Amino acid sequence: MSNSNNSSSGNSSEENVKISKYYQENVDYMNKELGVPDSFDIILREMSIGGKKVAIYSVNGMVDTHVVSYILTSLIDLERADLVVNALTKLVKGRIVDLQVTEVETMDKVFYFLLSGPIVILVEGQEKAIIIDVRTFPVRAPSEPDIERVTRGSRDGFVETMVFNTALIRRRLRDPKLRMKLVQVGTRSKTDVCVVYIEDVTNLELVRKITEELQGIQIDGIPMAEKSVEEFILGSKFWNPYPRVRYTERPDVAAIHLLEGNVIIVVDTSPSVIIAPVTYWHHLQHAEEYRQEPIVGAYLRFVRFIGIFISVFLLPLWLAAALNPGVLPDWLNWLGVSKPGTIGLLPQVLIAEFGVDLLKMAAIHTPTPLSTALGLVATFMLGDIAIKVGLFSPEVVMYIAIVSVGTFATPSYEMAQANRLTRLFLLIMTFIGNLIGFGIGIILVFILLARTKSFGVPYLWPLIPFNAKAMGKVLVRSPVPIHNTRPSILRPQDESRQPEK
Repeated sequence: MSNSNNSSSGNSSEENVKISKYYQENVDYMNKELGVPDSFDIILREMSIGGKKVAIYSVNGMVDTHVVSYILTSLIDLERADLVVNALTKLVKGRIVDLQVTEVETMDKVFYFLLSGPIVILVEGQEKAIIIDVRTFPVRAPSEPDIERVTRGSRDGFVETMVFNTALIRRRLRDPKLRMKLVQVGTRSKTDVCVVYIEDVTNLELVRKITEELQGIQIDGIPMAEKSVEEFILGSKFWNPYPRVRYTERPDVAAIHLLEGNVIIVVDTSPSVIIAPVTYWHHLQHAEEYRQEPIVGAYLRFVRFIGIFISVFLLPLWLAAALNPGVLPDWLNWLGVSKPGTIGLLPQVLIAEFGVDLLKMAAIHTPTPLSTALGLVATFMLGDIAIKVGLFSPEVVMYIAIVSVGTFATPSYEMAQANRLTRLFLLIMTFIGNLIGFGIGIILVFILLARTKSFGVPYLWPLIPFNAKAMGKVLVRSPVPIHNTRPSILRPQDESRQPEK
């Protein structure tokens, strides 16, 4: 799926065009730009009220028809003297107190509001248009995200409609300092992007930088939503697989990161929000750890860290041991290969790795009723038969299964994919240089992580630069009452703006 980022192709002809006092000129211009009547979903209702012509534009499926009917009923009874924009605006505000009513003077604003959902009213002889927010969005009910499930806790999750997502955050943070700054991205799509932060907690320089990066995006549209935004504001480094932002579909996770001083970026049409900046350790934490007793949460975190460590290093270490059986002590001889396959160990491992990825992609595209059958085919037909025919050694299948479990235990899907590529890199380095190659591979990966930054924040903080207190909180899930300080790396320079600790 490609998208042009040629800014010149996205400049609409309505930019800076003023609304004319001639009614028919305005209607003809809007009909031409909007493709009326070719675009069936653009509704134009023309009528005469008090001897003046009035045009009402709306988008089918994006307005509350009952409210629109009430507005039309109210307009029909107006006199000619009332059909002045200022007076009409006040009249609408007085009669319909729960709607936002504004006035605009340029066509670009008219098109932006109209295509966002509100209705537009053009009155003969008036050089302003009236915008009445009567929008209603198609939206699914908030449900628990599939990849961030917890045994206890809230079951709501973000949806594809931005106003619902911001409401879910407001529900958890009733703080008057919570700010939600709206930016439009895409010269054609004009997608709403919201920057969410707490004014007296977040580093405002970081907010300014993110906002400027969003405003500077030059592209026709961002149909891929949050991922396109990430690549623009951070720059695409194709050689670095590690995610420099974190995604979440849980409002409670977003709220706790706001309290820690992070910035949340909400993109309309996406159920995932961006958390920035983040470190490597942010991707290893899960809400489940804070839904259990502290000691249980600490144990779950320890198990999770072990699983992630296994997913990265177990297979390369086993390959090094299998390639050098003479260096193993007698009690570790079982690490070798009991029944060698018909092809070399590295090809076996790579084929198995690619096979797991292929099955995962197939599972995503497989209808739910058939996913169980796919798992049975993968387990019995592919794995078992491959061993029986001698293509794979049993150890390869076993270790691939173990590292796959560790991969699925990684809370962040993006981090799991980065760790998978790291594992493949270490496998190749181990095959080339045995234990020395494995060591060189680890050093290169560590250098990459040490050089990575997320909006200026070191990726390995608090390990590099080292902060013993913060590192302790990373390794051990501490009780919430004593976990009452924000990460120092995210604090504003003006410490007086921080609440008491």
